[in-house]
Amino acid sequence: MKLRKVTDYLWEIPKEGGMRVPARIYATAKMIDAIRNDNAPVQAANVAYLPGIVKYSLAMPDIHWGYGFPIGGVAAFDLEDGVISPGGVGYDINCGVRLMASRLTRQQIQPKIKQLVNSLFKHVPTGVGSRGDLRLTHEAEKKVLVQGAVWAVKHGYGTEADLEYIEENGSTDAADTTVVSYKALERGRAQLGTLGSGNHFLEVGYVAEICDEEAARVLGLELDQVTVIIHCGSRGFGHQVCDDYLTVMNRAVQKYGISLPDRQLCCAPIKSPEGREYLGAMRCAVNFAFANRQVIASWAGDAFQEALRMSPNEIGLRVVYEVVHNIAKFETHEVDGEQMKLCVHRKGATRAFAPASPDIPAAYRGIGQPVLIPGDMGRYSYVLVGTQGAMRDTFGSTCHGAGRAMSRHKARKAARGRSIASELEKQGIYVQASSRRTIDEEIPEAYKDVASVVDACQLAGISKKVVQLKPLGCIKG
Repeated sequence: MKLRKVTDYLWEIPKEGGMRVPARIYATAKMIDAIRNDNAPVQAANVAYLPGIVKYSLAMPDIHWGYGFPIGGVAAFDLEDGVISPGGVGYDINCGVRLMASRLTRQQIQPKIKQLVNSLFKHVPTGVGSRGDLRLTHEAEKKVLVQGAVWAVKHGYGTEADLEYIEENGSTDAADTTVVSYKALERGRAQLGTLGSGNHFLEVGYVAEICDEEAARVLGLELDQVTVIIHCGSRGFGHQVCDDYLTVMNRAVQKYGISLPDRQLCCAPIKSPEGREYLGAMRCAVNFAFANRQVIASWAGDAFQEALRMSPNEIGLRVVYEVVHNIAKFETHEVDGEQMKLCVHRKGATRAFAPASPDIPAAYRGIGQPVLIPGDMGRYSYVLVGTQGAMRDTFGSTCHGAGRAMSRHKARKAARGRSIASELEKQGIYVQASSRRTIDEEIPEAYKDVASVVDACQLAGISKKVVQLKPLGCIKG
């Protein structure tokens, strides 16, 4: 595949064949060879075939092979001729990241990290098919699907103040429970407040480095301050919504005569009945995930109190921000000098709106939207902020994480004969998981070095580093 260098941090696959626009990949020269070997650029080029796509098919530096769209893919579609594609959102709808900060310091927590991690593991259900203590009726579940984190706050999980610092304020409009299958409802009913499996995690860490003092001050982040990251999504509910609508979209492709280079890109016109129904169901999953993280955050607070024997005021956990990285949203962006309403798909990519945007909390409008980029459980994560460059070049988008460097099968093979938990504990990181297999699949070397990913984004001008966070303890599915 032809790959033309645009800048030191941007590569382009020229428009050819049935491509409607070029495909662009953000990466350094050092990263691009590994990206080529993953074949993800082929997927980025395939996305460029979709009707109504605007400007470019985009891929972030954490790009890797996904279902239909590459993970790390961004694509925007005009509302008249454009399509909506479940492959451009992903199976884990509204997988996202919440960052919380505390009044505690690393020195206070480090001697008690085992007790704290064990308490978190007890309070927050983890693992494949995990079920929580919340037992929702179908009617209560439907309220969750419409209200999102607002429902959780109404039922005592956190406070109203939390909502201000969640993307979409924790609840997206136009969720339609009538277009959700009974099977999806059944799969989600017992999973609210559960972390799940795979790369989902809850991590206790600390601020290890400040890269932008002013932005860190605005976010209320200081050196050695203890933080909590929650990374999870809509669990079995979102997975089933995606599965249901892939069947619908495969029929829609035939119905509307859409020509595709890959059937996994199945889609429907945004204005079609199938497109509107998918959007309504997807938004239900978005709200489920918002509520899920809100409940988990509340239970994490309970775990801190139990393990540390401190009051909520002494602990001082608060939401810094929460972002989404698997979603399709209607947003207005400038295209060729004109304001245009678009349907922006972000799959394994994070919104990175610039300073002064009305869509971010008023307290952060001087610095830009916080962007939360988790790494692996052995190294570090980053907080960034959005930029004008992102608004101009990527529909206000940036990377979402490190991106896998090896498959789960290869990771298990690399971990054979080792105790990954013991290796991490020697580094001062205590990990609890529902199975050894999960830890083996999530070994640090299974991921790209997230520092190189965020450096590529900063050098390309699509986001800006604020702080580096390092782990102390982690629970995984």
